[in-house]
Amino acid sequence: MSILQKASRWFTVDDSVLDEDFSLVPDDMQDGGEEQGPDHRRKSQREERPTQKQKPEEKPSKREEPQSREQREHRDEPKPAASKPSPSPRKRHHRVKPKKIGARQEPEAREEPEADTAEDTADRLPEKNAPAAELPLKIRRPQKKSRSHQPKIMGKELQPDPRTENLDFKPTYPEFVSPVLEENRRTVEDVFQIPLNADFIIRDFTISTVPPVQAFAVFMEGLSDKTIINNHILEPLMLLAEVPHEPPALSRADLLRKTLIPGNQLTEETKWKAVKNTILTGTTAVFVDGMKEVLLVETKGFEHRSVGDTKTETVVRGPHDAFTEHFRTNTGLVRARLRTEKLITEITQVGELAPTDVAIMYVDGICNPKLVREVRRRIQDVKVDFLQDSGILEQMIEDGPPGYVPRMLATERPDRVAQSLSEGYVAVFVGQSSQVLVLPTMLWTLLHTAEDAYIRYPFGTFLRLIRFAAFLIAMLLPALYIAVTNYHPEMIPTDLMLTIASSREKVPFPVVVEVLLMEIAIELIREAGIRIPNVIGPTIGIVGALILGQAAVQAGIVSPLLVIVVSVTALAAFTMPNYNLSFAVRTLRFLMMAMAAVWGFYGITLGVMVLLTHWTTLKSFGVPMMTHVAPYKQSSEDVILRGPVFRQEVRPGALYPGLMKRQLRFLRKWDPRTHDSREAEERIDEENRRIDTEGINQSGRRGGKKT
Repeated sequence: MSILQKASRWFTVDDSVLDEDFSLVPDDMQDGGEEQGPDHRRKSQREERPTQKQKPEEKPSKREEPQSREQREHRDEPKPAASKPSPSPRKRHHRVKPKKIGARQEPEAREEPEADTAEDTADRLPEKNAPAAELPLKIRRPQKKSRSHQPKIMGKELQPDPRTENLDFKPTYPEFVSPVLEENRRTVEDVFQIPLNADFIIRDFTISTVPPVQAFAVFMEGLSDKTIINNHILEPLMLLAEVPHEPPALSRADLLRKTLIPGNQLTEETKWKAVKNTILTGTTAVFVDGMKEVLLVETKGFEHRSVGDTKTETVVRGPHDAFTEHFRTNTGLVRARLRTEKLITEITQVGELAPTDVAIMYVDGICNPKLVREVRRRIQDVKVDFLQDSGILEQMIEDGPPGYVPRMLATERPDRVAQSLSEGYVAVFVGQSSQVLVLPTMLWTLLHTAEDAYIRYPFGTFLRLIRFAAFLIAMLLPALYIAVTNYHPEMIPTDLMLTIASSREKVPFPVVVEVLLMEIAIELIREAGIRIPNVIGPTIGIVGALILGQAAVQAGIVSPLLVIVVSVTALAAFTMPNYNLSFAVRTLRFLMMAMAAVWGFYGITLGVMVLLTHWTTLKSFGVPMMTHVAPYKQSSEDVILRGPVFRQEVRPGALYPGLMKRQLRFLRKWDPRTHDSREAEERIDEENRRIDTEGINQSGRRGGKKT
């Protein structure tokens, strides 16, 4: 008998048997052979058992088939010690038919099995009081249960907790704060689950007034600065509280706020929901006996990353600071550049389970009020439990349908946000996210960088043209290679065609498979360079690409020309200034490769036309993505190409800003070509007044249009 047969016999159980105790009888016991192995040893052990054992008669159970009188007599007879059963043909023992669990057991008509000899019966049935090691193998068959899609833990189905079936995060605490200190303490313990939740601290103390007043402070460990709490709350109230014998007619809340607590940001609150949300941000709440108001003192002091260099939008000339994961630090970086009282910051909270701060920033008088209202409405309509990052909010409030091109500009540069706000855009800050959303946006804006404004316009124009060319190369170059090689070889010069043919002579794959393998390899190297630690990440990217390309060419898997094509495509993709746009280009590249593999140049042309048609239908908060081209709008010379700074006189017309004019006609009084006479200066002043009048009229007419 082979090992596989033995293994299948040991680990196979008949599914038709529903009995809980099932004896797996080896085949050797049924055959009666003298085969060597584990079955033979078990048979020898049974032969060495004592022969004189009396077994009392037992009534047959419902699951045991009734035995005849002759069979019971043979079972009770002693077994010969040295007798060996003669070889006999294999007998199939009858098995009980499956029965439904819980159903009434009734005898069934069946064929009687062949009569067994005394030796076979004695070998098959275990003796009572036999050692456990000598008993046949028992397998307990559990009752079959209906299959369930619920996860299992330790063999048991995970059942839903009835306490959380209809959980909707509705408050279970009272609406207003009680003047009784003990009731407020019990509410605080119930809301924050103290002492189970070790992050929240309750500090009881006595205010040293005449007479003394009991109070307690609640703050969150890790989000609150303990030094501020000790120096500006506990120490003044416990040690330095001095109230005159005849205090003025002030309430207890005014007395504490105006004379005892020196905190620079102190507010009063009477609703429990506001108190709870404020404590969760790191503020300390002071509850005083007899007061219906809670004193909220600003004590935020958690650790966060300091302002550093940008990670994804590096520049050579220009500011090097970047946004961090601190909400107020990010808004402060913008206000440090845009110092005007017209800069408005509206703060709201998004999230039912854990509210996240979301700020809407715009310049009043310049930004279109309808745009601000639409942004505010979409953010307020977001109903989620937790908002983790600005990327999630971007996908929730963007215009549908979803597309490959991002509808908002995500940046980590404060100078770029400040410049956009001055032109009439809206900026959205999200909680602990280091990426700020600027909206609306156009396709051309995604190819701009902050450095374009800090260098001369010829150089800025040249860099923008390079980026536009890189955008087309990264999306179309592999597809063009497939189309030319497979469908249009007559378009290639003869010498180049012979070179391509000779280089592909030993390549066993078609061009499509060859390009696909190299593109997947480049994507793997790119992803590995991002995920590997920073110490060895750049090394893996450079060395991996060089070694992989050289080895692939030497092995004859790809041609040398294809390595050049894929390398140029990867370099072009790396020049994309926007991270989300680079993902779109990488995805569209494979789509264009598929179109070229099927239809050649016709497929590429069809794909480009479909993309252009799709992009012209996309909108970002009512503004078409292809604005300034389709449709055409009046704007400054800073949309597609970079024009001179002194000619950028108006703001983008697609935003319908409140003030269209951005700057007056620049008068270079030191330049003789612009200041030849007094008439030239008067003519320029008249032109400036005309621009002012046109800007006011255009602003009034465009106010009624929808954006």
